[in-house]
Amino acid sequence: MKRILLTLFSLLLLAPATADEGMWLPSLISHRIGDMRAKGFRLTADDIYSVNKASMKDAVVLFDGGCTGELVSAEGLLLTNHHCGYDAIQSHSTLEHDYLTRGFWARSRDEELPNKNLNVRFLVRMEEVTDRMAAGETADEIVRKAEAEGKGYKAAVEQMYYGNQQFLFLYEQFDDVRLVAAPPSSIGKFGGDTDNWIWPRHTGDFSVFRVYAGPDNKPAAYSPDNVPYRPRRHFTVSTRGVGEGDFTMIYGFPGNTQQYILSDVVKYIAETSDPMKIAIRTGRLDIIAEAQESDPALRIYYAAKHATIANAWKKWQGEVLGINRLGTYDKKLRTEARFAEATGDAEVLEELRKEFARALPYYYTRELLAETLLTLAYGYAEEEKADPLFAKREPTERALYRQAFGEYAARNNLLPAIPEIEAGIGQYGSPEAYADHIFGLAVNDPANGEIAALKTAVGKLHAEIVGRLGTRSLRNFNSARMNELYARYVEGLRRWAAAEKREGAMFPDANLTLRVAYGTVAGYEYADGEYHKPLTTLDGIIAKDNPAIYDYDIPQSLRDLHASKAYGRWGVEIGGRRTVPVCFLATNHTTGGNSGSPILNARGELVGINFDRTWRSTMSDIEFDPAICRNIAVDIRYVLMVIDRIGGAGYLLDEMTLR
Repeated sequence: MKRILLTLFSLLLLAPATADEGMWLPSLISHRIGDMRAKGFRLTADDIYSVNKASMKDAVVLFDGGCTGELVSAEGLLLTNHHCGYDAIQSHSTLEHDYLTRGFWARSRDEELPNKNLNVRFLVRMEEVTDRMAAGETADEIVRKAEAEGKGYKAAVEQMYYGNQQFLFLYEQFDDVRLVAAPPSSIGKFGGDTDNWIWPRHTGDFSVFRVYAGPDNKPAAYSPDNVPYRPRRHFTVSTRGVGEGDFTMIYGFPGNTQQYILSDVVKYIAETSDPMKIAIRTGRLDIIAEAQESDPALRIYYAAKHATIANAWKKWQGEVLGINRLGTYDKKLRTEARFAEATGDAEVLEELRKEFARALPYYYTRELLAETLLTLAYGYAEEEKADPLFAKREPTERALYRQAFGEYAARNNLLPAIPEIEAGIGQYGSPEAYADHIFGLAVNDPANGEIAALKTAVGKLHAEIVGRLGTRSLRNFNSARMNELYARYVEGLRRWAAAEKREGAMFPDANLTLRVAYGTVAGYEYADGEYHKPLTTLDGIIAKDNPAIYDYDIPQSLRDLHASKAYGRWGVEIGGRRTVPVCFLATNHTTGGNSGSPILNARGELVGINFDRTWRSTMSDIEFDPAICRNIAVDIRYVLMVIDRIGGAGYLLDEMTLR
């Protein structure tokens, strides 16, 4: 019977959440706690989420609006990824104090560095407000009432299941967040873009911050009088390590998944959208990389921009490969056919396809604008031009202008071109020549009317697209009409699941709200006969070490440590050799936004920091494959060793609770 059911349902994207698929709302985690405990979890649903007592949620933060962080001391000490703190680290870096290259280690709290516009948010509570809104209360009214409850409160009403449910998320926001420590990029970004999304991985992707509050422990703007925040809860740090098969749980803010999109959308992503964006970003990355190789100052200046562009660029490549390998488009088609047969609602699918066909030119042009014309500055401030580095940057900025105009002109074939650009190309002979003209104005005469007209024209097209789609957010390639249809479709999927006794199988798409995912430490079969073990060690770093390559040139102190084997309490015996664990794989379902999320063991102790997925996992935003989808975490023992033995900041460990 089991074999028959697997045959019947294995091709269905809507099959029950199997293995370790799913991103679950913490306030509803009691519905999953039985499965979690069966897989080894030792705590309760209240330990994960509670509004009446301190729980794990009180140790997790939304970091800088797009990552996750976790509290590891009673004095506001926070861990997240190096790449999440990258902008902050870069902002403090100069040729004289190159914290990107050499790392940063505050020797006292007086040396911790404040950061403009960097904040963290703690979830105060989440609650369903579907009935309140159905009764006529608006989202704005609900938000205003919630924010009035406390100092520094920020609230949002978020949709689940395409609007079938509405939840209020109330946060407490702290705006004084200071940089405490960051390893050299050759540790924190070891392997650079070459190793990004790749396993085996040896990246010590962590950085350390501290949350500060006013004397009343409430949010406050930066002040020398502020004191370390005293959290309701912080994570105990486990030094026991992990082994294959161990339970793991991830608690964080996944950004966006697209589990329930139409088959037509999957085809668009794999055949049109991703390939277009990959090609354009390849050109941008080549231009920036050439500049970085030419001058150390430019390497620092463009570091964060290059990393940001490259991250999605490589992810999309893996996504296309995964979608094609799994045959996701064909699976979706079969699921839709079975849905129509089982529910009798073929009409909703027909209407979805019609609306997607209508909206596709607007999606495409919006994405093209985002990758080209909307990336440009259209003017440089006088103080920016006074910076001696600006003269060195000009050839690169000009090349980026030329590439953006060229790609837009070559690829804008679904909507009428912007008249001002057509006229400019006609006058100057080519998109690149017109770009040179506009760049000259942006540098020398940014208030020129021609610049203003072009910006207005680009903005007008963008506004027209938003108007035609009826929504500013294009999350999951939607429109106002598609949202209505998706709500009907997804509700039909849920009723179908309930009829087939698969209740609770469907989790809401990620939308940068706090979620729980769980699984186990596990390797996977990368290719026929090639099994990837779930743990890497310091020996692998030494094997990759190459002083001639920036991203692989590790600090001499790390080489010396490996040679001496003086690891102290951080060393372990693996395969008959003394070494230090660096990274591990697990089966937790993650996506962007989960960067920096705590990886917890069965006792709720911190064992790692999530920072990536394997390249063959990047299609998990659309289809999760339990056989190969793996998240990558830096082992907390490596983090502690680097802080202690490389950074000489062992005092930070003294304020942690180590077990």
